[in-house]
Amino acid sequence: MTRVSDIIISALSDEEIVARIVNGEQHLYENLMRKFNLRLYRISMAIVNDDKEAEDIMQIAYLNAYRQLSNFKHQSSFSTWLTRILINESLLHKKRKLRLQKALMENNYNDYHRQTPLDDLMNKELKNALQKAVSTLPEKYRMVFVMREVQGMSTTETMEVLNLGESNVKIRLTRAKEMLRTELNAYWKPTQLYEFNLVRCDVIVNHVMNVINTNAR
Repeated sequence: MTRVSDIIISALSDEEIVARIVNGEQHLYENLMRKFNLRLYRISMAIVNDDKEAEDIMQIAYLNAYRQLSNFKHQSSFSTWLTRILINESLLHKKRKLRLQKALMENNYNDYHRQTPLDDLMNKELKNALQKAVSTLPEKYRMVFVMREVQGMSTTETMEVLNLGESNVKIRLTRAKEMLRTELNAYWKPTQLYEFNLVRCDVIVNHVMNVINTNAR
């Protein structure tokens, strides 16, 4: 049964919810996380290409965003602001990982890359092929493809998040599709990539809210 309070909250804009959180209703942060979990997961995956690492990055990004809520200046939408925090954290994580890999190689350690299967695959072979094909795209094309075709973000928001012009977004998206067609030479369904089910959603939300509630005491 839907509660009246849930209906009221769902009618609020992200920015209105942020204002209420800043004014003491910290439990409302859960609403924002559940709304943006899938988007942030997909975008982080486009950068780090490891689902466990993406989940860890999401938790860090959410906590960083929560701590900075009072500094949110409304110069862009909350979703754009949050996505930028996620991207920055993902890129920072990737740089740290590359430095570590380089150090290990210099010390004659074998580089090990763990491949993680996606959950709840409706068509495992197709999704594995898509996942592999997307992961081989150069990062600048992969990020635009995931934002526009997988996550369904508008051209305008993609421009804002990546600080690109409209023509660059369109060119990169077109180029990404061309490279995927060459790789797959078959029909693909990009919206099935990077599944993020309810159980994984709960893990992220519960961890972040526990940290927030602990710090509030």
